Amino acid sequence: MNKYLNRAIILLRENAALLVIAIFFSSFFFSCGGPNANEPTDTPTSGEVRVVVDESFQQLFDTQIYTFQSLYDKAKVDAKYLPENEALQRLINDSCKVVVMCRDLTPAERKQFEQANLFPISTKIAEDAIAIVVNPENPDSTLTVEKVKAILLGIDTLWSQVDKNGRPEKIQIVFDNAGSANARYMQDTLLQGKKFSSGASAVKSNPEVIDYVSKNKNAIGILSVNWISDRDDSTTTNFLKKIKVLAISKDTATEAVKPYQAYIKTKDYPFTRDVYMINRQTRAGLGMGFVSFVAGEKGQLMILKAGLIPAIAPVRLVHINTN
Repeated sequence: MNKYLNRAIILLRENAALLVIAIFFSSFFFSCGGPNANEPTDTPTSGEVRVVVDESFQQLFDTQIYTFQSLYDKAKVDAKYLPENEALQRLINDSCKVVVMCRDLTPAERKQFEQANLFPISTKIAEDAIAIVVNPENPDSTLTVEKVKAILLGIDTLWSQVDKNGRPEKIQIVFDNAGSANARYMQDTLLQGKKFSSGASAVKSNPEVIDYVSKNKNAIGILSVNWISDRDDSTTTNFLKKIKVLAISKDTATEAVKPYQAYIKTKDYPFTRDVYMINRQTRAGLGMGFVSFVAGEKGQLMILKAGLIPAIAPVRLVHINTN
């Protein structure tokens, strides 16, 4: 019986549209053996589950969890907000059942789970972006991808090297955390695995990046756009008063754009990435129920409101002709 269930899970794990079917499919198989006192008692809408979320998405998932628990008062989602590398390690160690990360599992990571006869289900829930921010007194308002790369590699170490009208002062690069998804993305995707400049440092969270940049005129911060994208949120509006979000162009011939939803969707903004919920609880438990909620209509609408791109719900792009 387990052999057929595992095979079915492999077929379903990357198809978010069939996630609800997976819940009932696995329920059928597990119910065949009759009641067992040693089996977990949680269901898709009741019980307790531990979830680890990349710290970049704390605001969004505070709202998701609050709404889910309001709708299902017998459900308890115990969430911790940690850097990406710690989140993945907890999933591997079975310290949590679900993680939220800015990437899917690698083939090597999947093999590690499969050797333990586990078949995690990955569900893409959103598209996100990395924002580049500076102090409001910094005269720069745009950068090219190559300039960002030169700064992170330490090729350009002074603001006067970035812009001939810039100050001849040293650039201070700050990340949210050395093990964060933001740092990993920039190193792996932009720098192709090369080391960051010796001028790069890390604090402990995205809000601390904003605070650091607001107090240091020569700083440049790397953070998740989720923290500055929901303009109806008072926390976001307060953050935006402290920093300046740079517009980024793919090259000198391309228009520089900010990480707004439309430009994330069209990929005109260069630093975009997918967001996944990865669930090792491949039975009809609360972990699967919570993932289904976030991937469903209500969860996707919250993602849209937060300034990200929902993975499933359609996004309408409107072209305005100014001629």
